[in-house]
Amino acid sequence: MVIFILCAFVFLIVAYPLYFVIIASVSDSTLVSTGQVTLYPKGFSLFGYKEIFNDSRIWVGYKNTIIYTVLGTAVNLLFTLPAAYVLSRPEFKARRALMFIFVFTMFFNGGLIPTYLLIKELGLTNSMWVFILPFSVNVFNLIITRTFFETSLPKELFEAAQMDGCSHFQFFGKIALPLSKAVISVVGLYYLVGHWNDFFTGLIYIRDYSLQPLQIVLRDILLANQVFAEGAGSGGAAGGYAQKYADQIKYGVIIVSTLPILLVYPFIQKYFEKGVMIGSVKG
Repeated sequence: MVIFILCAFVFLIVAYPLYFVIIASVSDSTLVSTGQVTLYPKGFSLFGYKEIFNDSRIWVGYKNTIIYTVLGTAVNLLFTLPAAYVLSRPEFKARRALMFIFVFTMFFNGGLIPTYLLIKELGLTNSMWVFILPFSVNVFNLIITRTFFETSLPKELFEAAQMDGCSHFQFFGKIALPLSKAVISVVGLYYLVGHWNDFFTGLIYIRDYSLQPLQIVLRDILLANQVFAEGAGSGGAAGGYAQKYADQIKYGVIIVSTLPILLVYPFIQKYFEKGVMIGSVKG
């Protein structure tokens, strides 16, 4: 009973902020700011969501972000999984040197300006491929995947497959990948969330607004809403209107940007729980 109560308390601490954002997005902003909205919405209004979804840019941003997220995650896994498998094989003599080079990039990089100049010379600026190609491998995810291959795929398994005439390519495609659903789901989720939340790439490398991701569109809506809210100080009907609905748009933007990822998580939860045990001692 004590453990149950403790877990329930921790769940409430984690879940309540998200719940509050949901009810605040459909409540009167004045009541929210004065602390009168705590457990259920008051002054119910969908004005914030109407303003967000009436903006045609939101649909362009959604389309772009879905394309960048799906293609980007596929490319990430396409590079990360084979690289991790190769670096996990003890018979590959150069794996320690290559791993050192990968890890070195986690601590030292060329900086923003050299990176921008490089991407510009490659012709990727103002292109959808700048979201997908330049950052194909995350070293942290590579280390997680390599560790999984090293600890969860016994060497006897490869030896048995090799005796049946199985090459490394066949072993990787027919045995290693089917046994690695847990790490693929975990690393895929990391890449998926990273692409979905990526706004810095669009801010730096994209000038064509039709290519901007959802996060940049939502950022522009928030900035416009901030200017709109500052009109509250001018008084009159416009001022009261701005003061009443400004925060609704802010909370609505949070829900619009996070809800799709929250809907994806339940479908891979069972694999995610298995992936938490990567590298642990098995009985």
